[in-house]
Amino acid sequence: MNTTEAKGNWHELKGKLKQKFAILTDNDLMFERGKREEMFGRLQAKLGKTSEELKQILEEL
Repeated sequence: MNTTEAKGNWHELKGKLKQKFAILTDNDLMFERGKREEMFGRLQAKLGKTSEELKQILEEL
């Protein structure tokens, strides 16, 4: 997912992620300009997923 896609669809993706993984909070899913990698790092740690697994999950949503 590129930055434009993430910003454009982020509210929708955020809702789907929270439905799929109830453990996620709004703070975990904060998408700030220039902080994409930091957010992905938080998600990887919280979900126990690799970078590739996380990218696959996002693509499937």
